[in-house]
Amino acid sequence: MIFERTFDILWHLKENDGKQDILCTKKNGSWTNFTVDEYFENARSFAKGLIQSGYKKGDKIATISNNRPEWNFVDMGMSMAGIIHVPIYPTISEEEFSYIFNHSGVKMVIVSDNSLYKKIKPIADNTPHIESLYTFNKIEGALHWSEIIRLGQQHRVKLKPVLESIKKGITADDTASIIYTSGTTGMPKGVMLSHGNFMNNVNGVWDLFDLYKNTRVLSFLPLCHVYERMVNYLFQAKQCCIYYAENLGTIAPDMASCKANAFATVPRVIERIYDRIVSKGEDLNGAKKAIFFWAMRLGEKYSIENNNNAIYKIKLKIARKLVFSKWQETFGGELKFVISGGAALQPRLSRLFFAAGIHLMEGYGLTETAPVIAANFSVRPNNLMIGTVGPILNNIEVKIDEDGEILTKGPCVMKGYYNAPELTEEVIDGDGWFHTGDIGQLVDGKFLKITDRKKEMFKTSSGKYIAPQTIENLLKESIFIEQAMVVGESEKYASALISPNFDYLHMWAHDHKIHFRDNKELVRNPKILKVFNKEVHKTNKLLGQHEQIKRFRIVCEPWTSASGELSATLKLKRRVLYNKYADLLRKIYSYEPDQDNRGSISFNGD
Repeated sequence: MIFERTFDILWHLKENDGKQDILCTKKNGSWTNFTVDEYFENARSFAKGLIQSGYKKGDKIATISNNRPEWNFVDMGMSMAGIIHVPIYPTISEEEFSYIFNHSGVKMVIVSDNSLYKKIKPIADNTPHIESLYTFNKIEGALHWSEIIRLGQQHRVKLKPVLESIKKGITADDTASIIYTSGTTGMPKGVMLSHGNFMNNVNGVWDLFDLYKNTRVLSFLPLCHVYERMVNYLFQAKQCCIYYAENLGTIAPDMASCKANAFATVPRVIERIYDRIVSKGEDLNGAKKAIFFWAMRLGEKYSIENNNNAIYKIKLKIARKLVFSKWQETFGGELKFVISGGAALQPRLSRLFFAAGIHLMEGYGLTETAPVIAANFSVRPNNLMIGTVGPILNNIEVKIDEDGEILTKGPCVMKGYYNAPELTEEVIDGDGWFHTGDIGQLVDGKFLKITDRKKEMFKTSSGKYIAPQTIENLLKESIFIEQAMVVGESEKYASALISPNFDYLHMWAHDHKIHFRDNKELVRNPKILKVFNKEVHKTNKLLGQHEQIKRFRIVCEPWTSASGELSATLKLKRRVLYNKYADLLRKIYSYEPDQDNRGSISFNGD
């Protein structure tokens, strides 16, 4: 199936089955479904309402919302009217909202709920070119988005030929959206993505996954992010039934109640699911606990090439019956596969999920590439290698530059950064190659492996290169460690800041009769320090001598996107962390007596 413009998906759906449920949302504890016909009519009426309101092709409208069917209604309505959609994360700062509003020149803003309305209204009121602020939820005194729908319906006959004319004039090269990258430093950049960028990426992954009409998929990653947005288009084009989770805290019950067959995620969510599973195992006693962790260890040895010996296969059959079957029950009993992207996935988690009968497959891409560049998939043999991000899509090119940077070229590469030609020239060279900023290699000439971010690699004073992300991911394999940042540029050795998995740490401390008033006191406890020394020591065994963590510090607060240490896509904001912990970092390398919440690993690794 070939699509050229995003709204072509709607006509494809309409032609196939207008009565099919396509978008579902939770209201008052139960699912409310929208058919293709309802989707089609809402989107078309919204487009006509915008035209009647005076909006023209090339105008821009921002949405700030959770995932919901209405997001799709307005997205497709904007698309067919030639309006450029500027979706924005709800969790960014007021300063960033103001910057994006002014930089993009949006004329309308649509928010989801009352809390966002109160936050955005004063910013919108102080932005001269914003003409109106609408809401999805009904809020007293606020304009409701349905007013645009009603306007379109009132003038539907008159506007039918007008809308058809506008649609015919929209090409694959026209800008469909400006997505502002969350970024780990500075203000975000507006990535201009065309209809063709999105649809070529949909076409590029079309045959990679088992998605069919009425396949049930759960959606919970923000639709304002390019990753979830593209797979949202893919799910619709494949006629899947999309269920939007109420929020991140309801993923498990929502997945169980809709009996999801698949979902897209980021590694952090998988890690949290794994942590909860391990926590439940820790609550078991006697033989049940022993069997649980035996199954977990067995699962981590799973080979996707299916070359485990006969004895292993017998053991796995027992483990699936006694332990892994319970996993499936918590997921609703019908989960088949999971697509992971946005950051590096721990290989052992992929093996563990495969052992449980759930295909956990990793892919790779960027906002600037709409987004997928490579992806593992299992619908055909020899296209999946754990520890890599999979084969390159068949409609794009990839090459590894002399310094190891991954370069790509093809119809998925962005049009450029909005109002920033100089920044565009920095990443797209004269031959059309987009410089990803990631370091990687091709394994067996086929599977792309990401080793680190080019800008994040650093040299120690001995001239040895350190790839921090690789070490950080190894540290995070410990259930005690939620996040870690490896440091040591121009220093004698590598060190780390560690943010614990406080949920698990509190439970562990309680079980071991460790009393504490707060996290600050907890991370200074000698028994806790001993545990973290042991966990870092395990990681060091997997590293070269120059990569090993010689000192670390445990911080007493979690790192989140809400508190500013992580980006909206849960990547470390290194500059923010460097500033926040400047004093602590200086003390790591000051060779002064260590603080109470210190950890030191001997230089010989013993």
